Amino acid sequence: MNPLRMRAVTSTLASTLVLACTLGAAFCGPAAAWGNHAIASYRVFENMPEVAKAAPANAEPLEAFLKAEEKAIAQLLADQEAWLLANVPNYPARPAALAFVHDIAANPARPDEALRRAFLSALRVAPDSRFALYYELDAKTPTNAPTNAPTNAPTKAANEGLAFHRHVDVSTLPGLPNAPRRFVVVKPGELVDALKVLASATFEPDFGLDINLMDDSPSDWGKTYGFGNLPFGNPKLAFSTQAPFHMGFYHEDKILYLAAPFLKRTFPLVRVNQYAGLAALAFKTGHNYWGWRFSGLALHYIQDLSQPYHASLSPGSGTVGLLGTNALAMAGFPTLKNNIVTLLSNRHLALERYQSQILLQAATGGADQAVVKSLGNLAADANYPAWNALYGRDVVAKESYDYAAKLAKIIVESLPGKYVGDPGFDFGASETAVDLIAELATIDPAKRKKLDDAVAELLSHFGAHSRNAVRGILEASRK
Repeated sequence: MNPLRMRAVTSTLASTLVLACTLGAAFCGPAAAWGNHAIASYRVFENMPEVAKAAPANAEPLEAFLKAEEKAIAQLLADQEAWLLANVPNYPARPAALAFVHDIAANPARPDEALRRAFLSALRVAPDSRFALYYELDAKTPTNAPTNAPTNAPTKAANEGLAFHRHVDVSTLPGLPNAPRRFVVVKPGELVDALKVLASATFEPDFGLDINLMDDSPSDWGKTYGFGNLPFGNPKLAFSTQAPFHMGFYHEDKILYLAAPFLKRTFPLVRVNQYAGLAALAFKTGHNYWGWRFSGLALHYIQDLSQPYHASLSPGSGTVGLLGTNALAMAGFPTLKNNIVTLLSNRHLALERYQSQILLQAATGGADQAVVKSLGNLAADANYPAWNALYGRDVVAKESYDYAAKLAKIIVESLPGKYVGDPGFDFGASETAVDLIAELATIDPAKRKKLDDAVAELLSHFGAHSRNAVRGILEASRK
């Protein structure tokens, strides 16, 4: 780098606080990439032979798997920790006290709760995570499932004979008010289709697994996990605290990393490798239910990285523009910074809203659109290299980063300006009332086609990477 350029950057950004706040404000809502991952994942895997033709899995509580394979799990987690330290830059070492230790002498009959807590602490996920036995109904399945109104026990949909969990049974985060509960109760020993287990689990990391894990989080466990302070966002807002695990800024300009080194502290690769390894172990030892369940958990982070707003700091904004915005804010002129934050958030949410509406409409009887078909396009899988431990960074996040600027331009050109071009409008506050399909039906079809083609391409990436990951996990389980 030119020494004069470097000096200018470092002097202008002697403090990165303002830029950090800029980023944090953009991610203060749910760090969601694709809304309900399960809706899309059912379409991704329904025609993949390895999943669709797999034998039903025997459901078992997490504690049963841990008890049966405690020694192997302890060795796996130790091996994973060594690999992460050697291969993932900026990975914060797990405190020694959190290691999952198989010690018959010290723990001859460790109670279920203690065993579960030790395992979750070794993974450094929220120890109150539910890990309930459940599956989420395919959106194609009609039901009169009850709403998320609080109840004291699971309830049944009379026309199906299915028992449904309360939202709080599966998630520590609040569900949407008056949304149908489609989490079906699964009993130990029940046989469940692999597709149901896998697709459902791809949504599960958004149920609170990565909440309040940082040193400055308002939780007892965060202060013991060793991840350091939240790199960006407000640690008092629960949703902000999961962002570093669901976003991966691996391919930004080197100047931006110099100005904001905290951007390197994102950890989706940690989760991918933890859960993929556990999935392979579960398959290898005959615990297929947890093989599919852990596979789905790993896929969530791969799917998140396939969304450009999770792999690019500011799609459509160049490095020079970001640095200039930061400099103005530091000088006491924050308007431009605030506008960029709002527009970033609005465009991210509007894109997610549109693709979610398309998938839900198609699943519930709407037209079988190309954007939906793209999810199950198995021919796209061969466009990428074989799965490996760094696939999420080197293949998925790189593709998303490279596509981000093009996507931002299409969003601005195709969606109504009041949603994606007006910093005075807060899309998040009005999202549930916005019907983008209806609004886009009234505009120039050519503009909508550009957006539909872009969403179809993104969902093709989503599907191909998901299937390649499952193939990689199954291959690892055979070794």
